[in-house]
Amino acid sequence: MLLEEILREFKSLSDPKSVEGMARFGITPSKTFGIRIPVLRKIAKKIKKDRELAHELWRLGFRETMILASMIDDPKQVTEEQMNSWVKDFDYWEICDQTIMNLFEKTEFAYKKAFEWSSSDEEFIKRAGYVMIARLAVSDKEAENKSFTQFFPIIAKGATDSREMVKKGVNWALRQIGKRNLNLNKEAIKVAKSIFQQDSNDAKWVAKDAIKELESESIQKRLN
Repeated sequence: MLLEEILREFKSLSDPKSVEGMARFGITPSKTFGIRIPVLRKIAKKIKKDRELAHELWRLGFRETMILASMIDDPKQVTEEQMNSWVKDFDYWEICDQTIMNLFEKTEFAYKKAFEWSSSDEEFIKRAGYVMIARLAVSDKEAENKSFTQFFPIIAKGATDSREMVKKGVNWALRQIGKRNLNLNKEAIKVAKSIFQQDSNDAKWVAKDAIKELESESIQKRLN
């Protein structure tokens, strides 16, 4: 598909009511057509992989063009420079999470960027670091436990961040590591309990919510 064809299709699918609904969930892009993610996935399947088109779409700066770009770019060709450039464009949680899930977690730089970005002062770059950890805990099936225990110190450090999107990312990372297997579950619960001892209401929320899920009957039954 050509860029012009995609834009025509987006305009035909545009839904102002959907835009209003997205705002209630903190999806607040400055430019959007209001198209749902499943619809974008169908369009991406028709296009398949097209790196040049992906970059053209990203530069347009619409919610849908950027998300579609993350779906059709080739993770094997993504460079660190591209990742560092695109992450600066994250300004709300959905574009951050979608780009990580669709593209960045599949690159060879994923673990490196998880460390780098989680130490950033910028809200959505920092969230990207923790979302990367959470997603790697789900998708990297062959990784050893040590690949994830190395993240515990930066999770503990990030737990005191008062920004909603950051602390939710920290919480997500801790929970996903703790759901990989029984040993990591025990380690993650220990980390959560140590986080709860920090003199920070935000850290206590991160810890309490994580412990609730990781000690739940359903998770314990699955892991055992």
